Amino acid sequence: MEKVKQQQTKVKEENARRARARVEEQERGDGLDVDADADTDEEEDFDNQGSGSPKGRKRARANTDGDSRPSQFQDGTSCAPRSVTLPRDPKDNFIPGSIVRIQLRNFVTYDYVEFRPGPYLNMIIGPNGTGKSSIACAIALGLNFSPKVLGRADEISAYVKNGTPDGHIEIELKTPAGKPNLVIHRKLVAYSKSSTFMLNGKNATGKEVSQRMAELGVQVGNLCSFLPQDKVSEFAMMTPQQLLKETQKAAGDTNLTSWHETLIEAGKESSLIKEKVASEQSQLTQMNARNAAIEHDVERYHERRKIEDMIKILEVYIPCASYRELLARYHELKVVQRKMHQKVLRLKAKNEPAHELLNVLKSDLKERERTRETRKRDTQKLFREMQQMYDSNEKMENHADTLQSKLEHLVQAERDRQRQIRDLEGKIQRMEAEYNQPLPDEVVVVLEDKNGAIKRQKLELVRERNDIRSRRGECDSRLREKLEEKAVIMRKIEQAQRNLHQLDSADHQKLQRLAQFNQDTADAVVWLRSNKHRFKKDIIEPAILTLTVPNIRYAPAVESVMSGDRFKTFVAQCREDYDLLNELVNDQEELQALHFDGYLSDFVSCPPGMLWFLKNDISLHRIAVTLNNNSVDVNRATQAVARSGGATFIVGSVINNVSRSRYGRKAVSNVTREVRPAKLLANHGVDADAKRRFESEIVQHKVDVAAHDEEIGRFKEEERKIEAEAKEHDKRGAAIQDRTDAAQRARALKEKLNLAIAREKIMLRQKRAAPSADQEREDIRAELVGVAKKRVKVVKDYLAIAKKVVVEQQETTRIGLEYLQISANRAFLDELCKRKDEKYNQAMEEFAEIDAEYNDAKKHSKDALNESRDALNNTTDEIREQYNEAMAKRTEYENALQTAESNGTTPPSAEGVDLRTADEYRAELESQEAQLELVSKTQPGVIEQYEKRKRDIEQLEKTLEERQRNAAKVERSIQLTLDHWKPALEKLIGSIGQKFSAAFDRIGCAGEIRISENEDYDKWAIDILVKFRDEEKLQLLTGQRQSGGERSLTTILYLMSLTEEARAPFSLVDEINQGMDQRAERVVHDNMVDVTCKDDSAQYFLITPKLLPDLKYHERMKILCVNNGEWLPEETKVGNLMNLIEGFLSTRRNTTANGH
Repeated sequence: MEKVKQQQTKVKEENARRARARVEEQERGDGLDVDADADTDEEEDFDNQGSGSPKGRKRARANTDGDSRPSQFQDGTSCAPRSVTLPRDPKDNFIPGSIVRIQLRNFVTYDYVEFRPGPYLNMIIGPNGTGKSSIACAIALGLNFSPKVLGRADEISAYVKNGTPDGHIEIELKTPAGKPNLVIHRKLVAYSKSSTFMLNGKNATGKEVSQRMAELGVQVGNLCSFLPQDKVSEFAMMTPQQLLKETQKAAGDTNLTSWHETLIEAGKESSLIKEKVASEQSQLTQMNARNAAIEHDVERYHERRKIEDMIKILEVYIPCASYRELLARYHELKVVQRKMHQKVLRLKAKNEPAHELLNVLKSDLKERERTRETRKRDTQKLFREMQQMYDSNEKMENHADTLQSKLEHLVQAERDRQRQIRDLEGKIQRMEAEYNQPLPDEVVVVLEDKNGAIKRQKLELVRERNDIRSRRGECDSRLREKLEEKAVIMRKIEQAQRNLHQLDSADHQKLQRLAQFNQDTADAVVWLRSNKHRFKKDIIEPAILTLTVPNIRYAPAVESVMSGDRFKTFVAQCREDYDLLNELVNDQEELQALHFDGYLSDFVSCPPGMLWFLKNDISLHRIAVTLNNNSVDVNRATQAVARSGGATFIVGSVINNVSRSRYGRKAVSNVTREVRPAKLLANHGVDADAKRRFESEIVQHKVDVAAHDEEIGRFKEEERKIEAEAKEHDKRGAAIQDRTDAAQRARALKEKLNLAIAREKIMLRQKRAAPSADQEREDIRAELVGVAKKRVKVVKDYLAIAKKVVVEQQETTRIGLEYLQISANRAFLDELCKRKDEKYNQAMEEFAEIDAEYNDAKKHSKDALNESRDALNNTTDEIREQYNEAMAKRTEYENALQTAESNGTTPPSAEGVDLRTADEYRAELESQEAQLELVSKTQPGVIEQYEKRKRDIEQLEKTLEERQRNAAKVERSIQLTLDHWKPALEKLIGSIGQKFSAAFDRIGCAGEIRISENEDYDKWAIDILVKFRDEEKLQLLTGQRQSGGERSLTTILYLMSLTEEARAPFSLVDEINQGMDQRAERVVHDNMVDVTCKDDSAQYFLITPKLLPDLKYHERMKILCVNNGEWLPEETKVGNLMNLIEGFLSTRRNTTANGH
């Protein structure tokens, strides 16, 4: 849709642009180009149909787009004198474009006819049906105008005479002097839509014919110039706007139409521009207001952005300044480090000889140290071997002592072994005797259980245990059931007792009456009292509970002014509580079916008329009803009827009136009332029936409790019996289990005894298999001899090693003395070198300190370099360029300062040079960050919106300025065109109006023509006002207000008034005098003769079936009598009408002469 609107706007703007172009060309005095070309395809198709152009003469166009424009002006004020028609030929008095001859063959009623009209008024008369109007048809069709201008048949073939295959129309038109007349021949075919043209005997197209008509100014398509019989009423039906346009085409200045079209298009363009200007000005005001509202935020944002930009700049300057300072420090330390390094090298070279000798002594000392340590290790190795031999001898000595002691105790060990063998043999015999004893019979019977008696007893016990458990569970269940029933009855007793107590409460009495009146409302009250915490404020209960009448005599008066609905209404003190109460109380879950009995109309019997009344008055056929209070879910029914907007339904004794609000959320409300009337505020006592009912319920409940207590006691006794039976059952089971356990224990002891016998036998075999004491004694002695031999060998090896140790100790002592001498020499030389190295070491320490500072400065400067590079690389091009410019100024200043200091000249000025240090930059950064915290942050979206709107405002201002210029330009063009069009139009309408008013005055009536102006030039109009009776006022001519004769009279008088201003070479009116009275017809005839027979009058055709006697005639008139019909004689000279007229005139002259 938006694209369509844009396209329409573009089209309007393009049309407006073209209108401006026309005005500009008009102001420049460009010539008028005429483009009478029409669409080729449409023209060819039109030719094939054989119908003339419905548009008549082509209007002037200014360019290839077809935009019309007014003719050129001289000096911008005066227009060229109007040329009414082309110059008249003085020889025959015909104006170019006038009809000289008409020939018809097989055309409508004519077999063949040819006649020549005169150059002025041509009055065509004849009886009805003879073919007078056919002449008008022939003129229109013969000149290639559309059949639609005639208001008759639309097909060209319909004008061929019935019974003939074809026909033709031939019209000869006057051309400018010196040129042959234009003969247009059109052939018609009865059974075809096509037709053919010939111009002066040569084949031609309909387009060529229409072009020639335009050149000659023929306007058959204009009702002001050519008014056929069937179009007379249509003239009066024309709107005043159409009348103005047609009048401009037919008469007056030739530029009137183009001026008017220009004004229409330019006016539309101006209106469109003004609308856009107003809309854009409103939009501009709104946009400026919106931007003004957030301008403070934008200023704060820009202030913050300025601080942020400064922080970004400082974040670049700080690392760069730090690097610059560290680099300067690095270069300073580099110079000092190089000097200290040279000093260290000089001192090192001076001390080098003493250090070389000291190194030789250190080398010799190390060599002696290594040799001494080697000897020492060898000696320690020999000592370790001697210690190992000594330890081995000690071990062998201890082993020999052990063997000797073992040899002495060998006899006692043998006696102990024999005793253990005898003890084991006796123990095994006793155990085997005990094992061989048989098990008791009772144990054997239990273990074997050949007939399965023990197993059956166990199974029986299991079954009995399950039965007891089942009976116990059933008894417990029944007991619990009775206890629960008793508890229910006890609660009923308590409730009945509370009911009895509440019967004495006034509030309860009211609640009871409410329950009797409406149980749903009472239930809602009970629910509300237990759910008060869910509401913001107190919900006021219905008036039946909260309203009291202290003086009971006034109760009827109070009740009479309150409806039943008022007594059931809850009052919520806020909207939220109202919605929540309505939702929780009314909007309950619907049931599966509504279960109504039917509609009320189903349960009534009355005359049809009464039933119709009840249905229309109270919608009896739409009120659902059920007599069962419990059969219908009221809430679901409420929701069901609420979906359709609301209704009424009855459930039991309650009428529910459901409605949905027309406002807000369309809330649903349900107002209920009782079916039967009740005195709600009467002071009733305690409900005796209810009291007796509650007391009866208590007595009955107590009887039920006693019955339940009796059953509970019986169940408890049964439970005790079951418990005793269970204990007996457990005792029998324990006895069986004890027998089984005893038998299993006896069998386990026997198996354990068998295993013990086996273990003792193994131990006996081991004791018997031990060796004898004699053999062991011999083995010990042999082992003692071997140990003594080993000890002798060890003593020999020990003595040999001791000798080696003595030799090694002597060599070690010699090497130690040499070591001491070299060490003393080294100590002396070392002291000498230390004294020489004190200066070197001091210089070295200073160098190390400087070198550490140098390396640290180098590292920090490198890190600072990387940091500054990162800062510069990561910043914006603007900041980078700003930094480079500042550094260039600073470098230039420092170079100039260094040159001035070296030359001893005046130092340069530091103005405009940023000489701050990194610490100063950091202080500035902290200050900016502190300021940034003081400026609140603004959303970027607001700024983007502001900037975008600002750009839009600038663009809109430019657009608005351009539109205002265009509007002014269009207004100038409108005013320029209006300055030409309006005077010319007023002159034309004034001339026509003067003649029109004079004509009406002559017939004793009144007529006036006015120009109706409007801001929209397309709505400018000609208003024809007429008055035919003295008591009337001037009234606008319409197709409905005046009679047919009055419209005809007005039409012919307007056309006559227009004739003198007409530009067409000929005009035609057909039977315009129909419906006029004789006086009007005579005046019209005389007026027509006067107007159309002047020297400068154009050709005019008046077709009429009748004439009044003694009318005014003029010698320039030509009367064409149509004598046509089926009964005309075949001879051409018989019945010649001209001969009859001449004979009549001759007879009349003779009679007159004889009378005198």
